[in-house]
Amino acid sequence: MDTKKKIGFLGPEGTFTEIAAKTLFEEEDRTPFPTIRACLEAVENGDVDYGVVPLENTIEGSVNMTLDLLSQQVSLPIVGELVLPIRQHLLIHPDQQDWKKVKRVLSHPHAIAQCHVFLQQELPEAELSNAPSTSAAAEHVQNSGKIEEAAIGNELAAEKYGLTIAQGDIHDTEDNDTRFLVLHKTAEALPKTPLFREDRVTYKIILPSDYPGALHQVLAAFAWRNLNLTKIESRPMKTGLGNYFFIIDVERPNRDVLLKGVVEEIQALGIGISVLGEYPCFVVTPK
Repeated sequence: MDTKKKIGFLGPEGTFTEIAAKTLFEEEDRTPFPTIRACLEAVENGDVDYGVVPLENTIEGSVNMTLDLLSQQVSLPIVGELVLPIRQHLLIHPDQQDWKKVKRVLSHPHAIAQCHVFLQQELPEAELSNAPSTSAAAEHVQNSGKIEEAAIGNELAAEKYGLTIAQGDIHDTEDNDTRFLVLHKTAEALPKTPLFREDRVTYKIILPSDYPGALHQVLAAFAWRNLNLTKIESRPMKTGLGNYFFIIDVERPNRDVLLKGVVEEIQALGIGISVLGEYPCFVVTPK
């Protein structure tokens, strides 16, 4: 009997999200989904066992769709996180012998923006064209038959679509990472691997509309216990202007009694608090 897990990820194939899914679930069956919502709904419906979706990029910021779906529309706990370095390469058709002759470069708008300096210095005359994803750009270069076209993408896209990496690591900054979340129907965290960095808890906080200083009291509940917040972000409740909830990431201490005390203190203040996940964080170190 096939015991492989089914892993859903935000597609298409050959994207950084698939690299994240492959890093955490190398031996499992992976299925791409066209949207974050479709991926998470597949987990809810039992069509796949785990879903892997992007949460935040160093340069582009948070993926609001992921935040909103997790906190307001689906009931899936976070069971793992992976931080993946984003490395962009210039991919050319295998018949192209001189990448300097490229006249058109295709990729996702974010990837093009992340490689602005290289493109201006090395291919200043090339036309820059947007594609739905870095993978779609690579597929286009493979299928178009035009060797003067190139794509910006990753090693997996080059491998899948038979392209040559003409120039590697063409992104403008080395500090470009993306956080990916792993979602599951139950709260059982992923097992730890050599990539493990730390344990973390993510909370959703809903403040009373008529409670001055409520956010300060929430933060104080963590601060006096010396609990380290790794992120705090506000999102609209979508119930009217000025109504927000907060997502707070906290390093999980060895003593869970500290977190239990935080929750009890915040609840005693009449402030809503719920756990979106208690999970291990994994980090891929650039080679």
